[in-house]
Amino acid sequence: MKTHARAVVIGGGVVGVSTLYHLARKGWADSVLVERKELTSGSTWHAAGLLPLFNLSYSVGQLHKYSVRFYEELQQETGMNVGFSKVSNIRLARTRDRWDEYLYYAGIAETIGVKVNILTPEQVKEVWPLCETDGLLGAIQHPDDGYIQPADLTQALAKGARDHGATIYRNTTVTGIEQQADGLWKVTTDKGEITAEHVISCTGNFARKTGEMVGINIPVIPVEHQYIVTEPHPAIQERRRQGLPEMGVLRESDSAWYMREEAGGLILGPYEVGAPVCYVDGPSAESEYELFQEELDRLMPHIEAAIVRVPAFGEVGIKKVYNGAIAYTPDGNPIVGPAPGLKNFWLNEGHSFGITAAGGAGWQLAEWIVDGEPTVDLMGVDPRRFGPYATEGYLIAKNEEAYANVFTMHYPDEERSAARPLKTTPIYDRLKKLGGVFGSVYGWERANWYAPEGYEVPKDQLGVGADVITNHNHAQPLDDGRVVEKWSFRRSNYFEHVGNEVKNVHENVGVLDMSPFAKMEVSGPGARVWLDAIFANAIPKKRGRMALAHILTPAGGVRAEFTIYEWAPDRFYMVSAGGLEAHDHDLLMRLAAPIDGSVQLQPITQKYGVLVLAGPKSRDVLKKLTRTSLDNKDFPWLTARQISVGVATAHALRVNFVGELGWELHHPIEMQAYIFDQLMEAGAEFGIKPFGIRAMSAMAVEKSYRNMGRELSIEYNAYESGLDRFLRPEKSFIGRDALVAYKDNGLKWNFVTMVVEGNSDVDARGSEAIYGQAGELVGRATGGGYGWRVGKSVALAMVKPECAAAGTKLKIKILGDLYDATVVPESPFDPDNAVLRG
Repeated sequence: MKTHARAVVIGGGVVGVSTLYHLARKGWADSVLVERKELTSGSTWHAAGLLPLFNLSYSVGQLHKYSVRFYEELQQETGMNVGFSKVSNIRLARTRDRWDEYLYYAGIAETIGVKVNILTPEQVKEVWPLCETDGLLGAIQHPDDGYIQPADLTQALAKGARDHGATIYRNTTVTGIEQQADGLWKVTTDKGEITAEHVISCTGNFARKTGEMVGINIPVIPVEHQYIVTEPHPAIQERRRQGLPEMGVLRESDSAWYMREEAGGLILGPYEVGAPVCYVDGPSAESEYELFQEELDRLMPHIEAAIVRVPAFGEVGIKKVYNGAIAYTPDGNPIVGPAPGLKNFWLNEGHSFGITAAGGAGWQLAEWIVDGEPTVDLMGVDPRRFGPYATEGYLIAKNEEAYANVFTMHYPDEERSAARPLKTTPIYDRLKKLGGVFGSVYGWERANWYAPEGYEVPKDQLGVGADVITNHNHAQPLDDGRVVEKWSFRRSNYFEHVGNEVKNVHENVGVLDMSPFAKMEVSGPGARVWLDAIFANAIPKKRGRMALAHILTPAGGVRAEFTIYEWAPDRFYMVSAGGLEAHDHDLLMRLAAPIDGSVQLQPITQKYGVLVLAGPKSRDVLKKLTRTSLDNKDFPWLTARQISVGVATAHALRVNFVGELGWELHHPIEMQAYIFDQLMEAGAEFGIKPFGIRAMSAMAVEKSYRNMGRELSIEYNAYESGLDRFLRPEKSFIGRDALVAYKDNGLKWNFVTMVVEGNSDVDARGSEAIYGQAGELVGRATGGGYGWRVGKSVALAMVKPECAAAGTKLKIKILGDLYDATVVPESPFDPDNAVLRG
């Protein structure tokens, strides 16, 4: 057994072997994989082998696309049959909401280069003659999709990895993982020790046990998944005798099942509500090729629905029921990237669609490990999207919920209810009484919008059809039983109420709780020099000034965004997006602060609350509560200082994300209730009202403000994202040389703002395809919404440079319909920032 390796991959399922293969293919031949039993003996062996390209996540969609293409290439490379049956994949739609979901996905697919066909019910019958089409609106089809044999695929990956020089040790159990003083990892097995620079955990059902070895919580707990294999059916056997093509994978999402042919019969895979988590403490040491007792009673609603749609399924006996473990995370997406707080320890875990994602996840993780960055923005699968709040109890509740919702409609405004409320601010109950309708980010409760007193969605608008199993289209009822929010891909019931919030902020004054902001203090005599070396913008030299600054990738993409304010000598207060707390703070920790102690990093998110006071009358409200002069000459835009608010204290930052006169009040969290009450009392005469995240987002779009993971991404050079005024190429910082060289060679994309015309009930939400006048694809939307202050629908987008000039006429496809769009100058509302500076 080798004693040294460049990298050690732990886990011999399809994900682990793919990771090894891609590392070796990139030149790391000195890589080793260790598997406790035989390859595929965990969840891989009992997987149904489906290859669904469908995914509403831009990043996960990229991984799936790569996998499906790569598996065919792997077969050619290794000469081994991977069992890829390209039979297509058909998704049926019975409801208008489902059709909207498919049309929204079709836009994502087009922007990442995945082919999607739109089928009528008659066309469905042609390709799936055993399917009854009554009640169908239509279907979408992936012609390049199908299924694969997981064991054959894994063995081909193993051969490819060995051919590139990698080593695989089977029947070898890892008993310990320890990072040594020199930074190298010592992996102890029952066959010996291996010292490695990098360790990659691909341990599936054992993920939490692996995490325990290195002192981290990996937010993965498996859920039981069942599928049924039938005896052969005469009609399918006859098709085979006639040499007819195999029918594609069929999915009736509205009844939460998939079906495909198998050995002359059928496989039915339902996703039932009530499937329990398993292996909470990990499988037993001897676990291998393990299944659980089947629970057919849980599957009966799905079986009955499947028989209605495919009567042939009810005409044959059951040959086998598989009930095995599938790893899940709280949001259903995998975990791919660096383990927070650990150097050179990587995670490729939580793959509920592991066969589909294995190729792409192995590819991108190898890029990240070897080259220092992935080439696809993996924010949606980054391990650091979860924080310490994702404890065992949280994971049990959320993972069961994620499984039960695999086939429910994934509305863009959906807020799932399990494990909530978890983290609340001191004014949560006050906001709730004022009509707050809450969402969740990083475990925190945030008011998305405010429902008028007594407001209720009519009961006849709830649900999408009594006979539809995935019949859920609204938020949880309030304590008194009222449902106040209906979800949709279109403008929903809260549209006008969000508009009223925007109107009040614009005309009077509003208050918004933004306490979930991530907060970090960087201090010490070396803090300024260190920050200046890592950020692309200059660090303000005068105390009390603020800067919006970005950490770039070595290639010049955008990795993180912070607001920086020196609130005391050599003490810098840094604020970033609440949902990115673990990511952003881990990133700062990794950027090698001087070891001489001249720089200290202290996370302080939970010590400080944030209340945003915004609107033309915000100065009038705050003047009643503080002696500090709030006039422009004394307190100009983009400055900050500590002030009294009544008898409380706060750091007032004259900045906000809505584009109105106002301040962010960053205060000791224990003073929040007092400060909020004071603001509401002082603001009563000025019409103060709370407003929510959706109003904030609508106003941000009107100002062309960028968001991380959308307009700001590692996939776009910072100049492409239009960050010119925040970049200081005359100084040294991470990615500076690549940034400048890229610009000199010519940008591939430009950030633009567009006004969309003719859309009466829909707005861009992100990932919609954008076309030139000749019908050619020229870009994709990154966000959008209705601009209440400008009275127009606005979309933000990345387009080819030749399409970026103001006045350019384009087309945007929203839910399948083409609309005219015109590129306009940035910030349709208040382009000169006169309101902000007022």
